[in-house]
Amino acid sequence: MGMTAGEAAAATPAGRDRYVDFLRVASLATVVLGHWLMAAVTTGPGGGVEIGNLLAVRPALQPLTWALQVMPVFFFVGGFSHALSYRSVARSGGGYADFLRARLRRLLRPTMLFVAVWGAGALLLPVPDVAARLVAQPLWFIGIYLGMVAFTPPLLRLHERYGWGAFAALSAGAVVVDVLRFALDVPYVPFLNFAFVWLAVHQLGFLRADGRLRLPAALAACGLAGAVALVALGPYPLSMVGMPGERISNMAPPTLALLCHGVWLVGAVELLRRPAARLLRRPRVWRGVVAANGIAMTAFLWHLTAMLAVYGALISLGGTLPAPAGAAWWAQVPLRVAAATALTAALVAVFRRAERPPAPTAPAVRRETSLSGPGAALGVALALLGVLGLSAVGFGGLLDGHSATLIAVRVTAPAAVLMAAIGWALVERAGRGRA
Repeated sequence: MGMTAGEAAAATPAGRDRYVDFLRVASLATVVLGHWLMAAVTTGPGGGVEIGNLLAVRPALQPLTWALQVMPVFFFVGGFSHALSYRSVARSGGGYADFLRARLRRLLRPTMLFVAVWGAGALLLPVPDVAARLVAQPLWFIGIYLGMVAFTPPLLRLHERYGWGAFAALSAGAVVVDVLRFALDVPYVPFLNFAFVWLAVHQLGFLRADGRLRLPAALAACGLAGAVALVALGPYPLSMVGMPGERISNMAPPTLALLCHGVWLVGAVELLRRPAARLLRRPRVWRGVVAANGIAMTAFLWHLTAMLAVYGALISLGGTLPAPAGAAWWAQVPLRVAAATALTAALVAVFRRAERPPAPTAPAVRRETSLSGPGAALGVALALLGVLGLSAVGFGGLLDGHSATLIAVRVTAPAAVLMAAIGWALVERAGRGRA
């Protein structure tokens, strides 16, 4: 049995940065709430369910994404944690495979359980195709995070050598990509910004880990000014999340405007660091953060399932689905959010064991293997491609050969599931190089 949240909170080392743990939970909670609020579900004339986007129905609400699109904060926190984790593994004599397995166990185990349950459900039950696609979309975040973990060692070395220069180089790459995209219309190049933009934000976490992220007010001001200028004067849309039918998105692929948005958010949360740290020293508050951290990834994976179940129950019970953004729709929001929260909690109670860290074991003698590192690298690459492929194609058509385009490659759901499963197995195996 693992420790309870209260026991873990009481055992927290004095030097732990509690604010980082809080930011991890708060950013994921904001994303979950945003997804619940943005879903504009209606029933068509033939009784079919249509899922739209509230921000497309009410474009005047799009400026809210400048505060609520907080995924850059999660990636920033990831950079901080990955730097500390890799250095800890290196000090204990571990290698690349040990680092990957240590960082990915609590990510891939709940993810693969989610894939297995939804895959079986899509095969055995009459799941609407729109639902099978929607629940898989947040997996893009898992794929990007896998890439960040995989690239941590080389990028951390660049950070240690060049500091802010490494961040500047990644940002310059994002600038070049956008010039090639918007000025010269070069195909496929925009997808490079999935690396340049998100890894630049991740690099800010390295700077935070080494105490080099100073002057947060200047950072926030520069980021906000850059984002405003790019949206006002350039081809960038106002919304910092993807919009249905939009020709240009700041999210997919990411743009320089989204990078500026991430910089402003990082500066903003750093400005709140000291007052938040005082609050987090309160035992009750810290116990809540510890408890939430223990289930955060499971809740994130299952929150859209809960939301669809709420809408499904409303439809099956004959309840009306008011027009999105109308008075009746807003009046129904508290009920839908409360029901989705309760269902998410129930799903977490069922599936949370996959996210629990393994019980401590006695120290073992390391058995070096020349293939552990390459095997782990291959594993994380396959897992990344499989998870991103699933986010694109969804769980529908597992046996029907449905496919979607991942950059320039057609992928099917069975191929994506197979790649993710093999990748996970390779990461687990490569990190077990111990006698």
